[in-house]
Amino acid sequence: MGDRIAELRLRRGLSQEGLADKAGLSVDVVRKLEQGRRTSARLTTVNALARALDTEPSFLVGQPSTFEGSHAVESDLPSVLALRQAVSPLTDLMGGEADPEEPPSIADLQASLASTEVIRREGRMGEIGSLLPQLIRDARAAVHAYTGVDAAAAQSVLAVAYQVAATTLTALGKEDAAFTAMERSWAAIRCCDDPDLETLAASTLSWVFTKQGRLEDAERVALIRAEQIEPGFRSSPRDLALWGVLLLRAATAGVRQERQVSDLLNMATGAAAGIGEDVMVYATPFGPTNAGVAKVNFLVELERSDEAIRAARTVPGLDSLPPTWRARFHVDRALAYSDLDNDAAATRALLSAEHDAPEWMSYHSTSRRLVEDLRGRARRRDAPVLALADRLGLNR
Repeated sequence: MGDRIAELRLRRGLSQEGLADKAGLSVDVVRKLEQGRRTSARLTTVNALARALDTEPSFLVGQPSTFEGSHAVESDLPSVLALRQAVSPLTDLMGGEADPEEPPSIADLQASLASTEVIRREGRMGEIGSLLPQLIRDARAAVHAYTGVDAAAAQSVLAVAYQVAATTLTALGKEDAAFTAMERSWAAIRCCDDPDLETLAASTLSWVFTKQGRLEDAERVALIRAEQIEPGFRSSPRDLALWGVLLLRAATAGVRQERQVSDLLNMATGAAAGIGEDVMVYATPFGPTNAGVAKVNFLVELERSDEAIRAARTVPGLDSLPPTWRARFHVDRALAYSDLDNDAAATRALLSAEHDAPEWMSYHSTSRRLVEDLRGRARRRDAPVLALADRLGLNR
């Protein structure tokens, strides 16, 4: 990361002092990052540097930019290009021949989407990259072939598939293509019959904006939609969950701007308590467990590591969360332990994350940066973190 910061700083004609001033950071932080004395930084710092250098946070942290399934031969690797082509096909601009195959039935489309969401929750990135382009093509074919209720149902599947594409592309640092996928998702939503999909789209777009470093936009899009759907006393658990997810999205963007987000977290926690247990809305869980996990994340972001560790011990029902959510939680615990100079506990937490979602770990930039830090501080040649670094491809 230090090399990338230095390269962009010089291109922008900035001194280390000038960059620090523009980003609102101490020059010591910039200097240590560039010199490699620090190899990781808080996301608030990464976002501030990205804004000052006019780049994407994903460029600075160096997250993986393609699918790299560790057990696949090279010719079988799913292609980012295939996903781009599915999201933005040439036929939209120049036309083309009709699909010679019969479109899939609505039941088949919905089953394919459901299986894709399971794969996504488990963090099996390579499989998502392989299956998602065909799902988008199938849903588009159904939209063009059907009318009435069936066409609306096909649009619903297409809208969600585009959002899965957006989150996948964002995870690979392809935020431009992710935004295109979100535009297409919103267009499909206007033609479908599911009123909750606009809320889901607002949540997804907020997450994409957060990953882009567009934190004010991320906060705004989540809050606007949250105000539009604010639940009442008789609202269903599903309505409470959709609202609560938006509050957590807004809080995530707010905390990375170092804003006070306790009101948003309290409202989300209240909504979670009203539900009583975590429910799954599309591929996103919400309830007391996820609200507790979010609180730990915010405490880590604010560098209140002692509080984060204590809060982590009180999160109920972790086994109810999907594997990727549990893995994120363990990574937050690892960050807190690392901040407290407890490298052994940090490594154990990372190994728990790997156990829950091993392939997801290979793409998660924060996990990779933390493993690199711990590897650099390891004192024994047989330290578990060295083997973990090797499994993540960091020793190549």
